Amino acid sequence: MAHSYLTTSDVAIFGAADMEGVISDVLDEAPLLQVLAARQTMGITFTYNKKTANPAVGFRSANDGTENTKATRSAVTVNLGILDASFAVDMAVANADELGWQHVMALEAQDHLRQAMKEVEEQILNGTVGNQASPGFDGFADQTNLDGASDAMVVNAAGTTASTGSSVYGIRTGQNDVEVIWGQQGKIAVGERQIVERAGSSTGLFPAYYHPINGWTGLKIGSSTSVGRIGNLTEDAGKGLTDDLVAELLNLFPAGGKPNYLAMNGRSLEQLRASRTATNPTGAPAPFPTEAFGVPIVVTDSLGVTETLLS
Repeated sequence: MAHSYLTTSDVAIFGAADMEGVISDVLDEAPLLQVLAARQTMGITFTYNKKTANPAVGFRSANDGTENTKATRSAVTVNLGILDASFAVDMAVANADELGWQHVMALEAQDHLRQAMKEVEEQILNGTVGNQASPGFDGFADQTNLDGASDAMVVNAAGTTASTGSSVYGIRTGQNDVEVIWGQQGKIAVGERQIVERAGSSTGLFPAYYHPINGWTGLKIGSSTSVGRIGNLTEDAGKGLTDDLVAELLNLFPAGGKPNYLAMNGRSLEQLRASRTATNPTGAPAPFPTEAFGVPIVVTDSLGVTETLLS
């Protein structure tokens, strides 16, 4: 049976009674975030021990000993970023709603939180490389073993059209591998709605209902083999996603630590489907794949199709 871990729906909580239960609803546009393991931390940083070398063990001769060599570990600190979903609505606009201004604010809160969860997912995948959130946290694309075409955990699909670049990530998630970290004990602070004065778009001031919503989040990558990448997938002929490339990716992971998920965009999914159609003995079009070699596929719009090619 597959391991089951706490996810963001389990550990992230809202600091307001009228927002209870909303977290699951706002994850519908962040499918990868839905399935990744998550945990809380007390403050705004998270520190863990990462093993960098195994202890030395082996056979010995009778009446002879072995050197006692311990495993090597180092402390890694994850700095969390401030996730801000605060917003304001012109009082006159909100009050014009026939269901009342509270209805407008509730809808806006859910919309802002939904987009915030998508931003977290984009940051996990693209980090500060492919996402505009430089004050955020480092993601997969920032890792030094994933940002080059010849890196240890990278399979190079060898596409050359820079404007059509994309990636597929193999992710092992769990307590020793990839986890989403939610700071301040997982609390997403939802402050009281206030009436504030805002600057007009062209002149003057206007009164607005303001709703502060913020929290702290980051990403833990427990091992150098927790994430692998197929890079330089493009629209060039023969440079799209195939089962052979997925097999190469899976082979980069240790035997006892294969990925739990394959994250890809819709174009890569179609490329994989098309490659299976070409080898289908019946000649019928293959269905959209839901897994490859037993690893579930998560399709997300957070992976783009115009990535800078890996070199």
